[in-house]
Amino acid sequence: MTRTVLSTDYRFPEQRSIYKGKVRDVYHIGNDYLLMVVTDRISAFDVVLPRGIPYKGQVLNQIASKFLDATDDIVPNWKIATPDPAVTFGHKCEPYPVEMIVRACLTGSAWRTYNAGAREICGIPVPDGMRENQRFPEPLITPTTKAELGLHDEDISRSDILLQGIVTEQEYDLLEKYSMEVFRRGSEIASRQGLILVDTKYEFGKKNGIIYLIDEINTPDSSRYFYADEYFERFEKNLSQKQLSKEFVREWLMANGFQGRAGERVPEMTNDFVNEVSERYIELYEKLIGEQFIRTDISDVADRIENNCKRFLGSFLQNTL
Repeated sequence: MTRTVLSTDYRFPEQRSIYKGKVRDVYHIGNDYLLMVVTDRISAFDVVLPRGIPYKGQVLNQIASKFLDATDDIVPNWKIATPDPAVTFGHKCEPYPVEMIVRACLTGSAWRTYNAGAREICGIPVPDGMRENQRFPEPLITPTTKAELGLHDEDISRSDILLQGIVTEQEYDLLEKYSMEVFRRGSEIASRQGLILVDTKYEFGKKNGIIYLIDEINTPDSSRYFYADEYFERFEKNLSQKQLSKEFVREWLMANGFQGRAGERVPEMTNDFVNEVSERYIELYEKLIGEQFIRTDISDVADRIENNCKRFLGSFLQNTL
């Protein structure tokens, strides 16, 4: 029996290869499609932690699926179907080697950089006198390079992206436009649920000359949310914000002496801590989506995923390839 999925090694029809990221196992199906299994792995500081989190894959996949559906009038996205609660099947695109980070507030890594004395984020000037969690007048787009597994993403400016020829100016302008519009839509949805979408990342790819929004969007792994009703009072009193995100995992790691630096060891993840993380992910789903999270059977989640995907692929490929 397996209650979490830490790694997969399935053999699907028309499978060409498999790529394993920090938390996702991506199967290349034929020449044009991907099947993405969102595992229960959890990463922080670009390090995959040793224990899985029950229901985490389902939470991430279902949140991303709902937001992809809610923004497909803004930009095409890669999703075709969700054959299992923890799986998305969609278009294979050539990814752009940058991630588009959108920030509404000075928090997280941006705050740590600012607090250390920097007054520029990805080439964008930031004024003196700002405080942690303070809103920017307008959201900022602060891109990063897309690092290989095990390496850190690096901040990069728009001018350096263009200078290095990573993305053409015309395409980069479109990536910025799409990112800001998807962020605004996500912010509107979060606001209706009493949350503030603080920051997030978006990834894009290209297929047949068309730009697609790819991967996950607006999940607790890629985003940070504050509770709106407490934001101003906590900010005025210099209190930490009540938030729904993965930041509490990072804070726990830092409190236990781990920030992903050489020589540091991941602290022991107890059963109580693992269950707490699971409940926090489920809480974010219910708060953000506004509906009860349905806990699917995880008595043998790896077999469930395999069987659901094989049934779906059998039907899809018969009608497509």
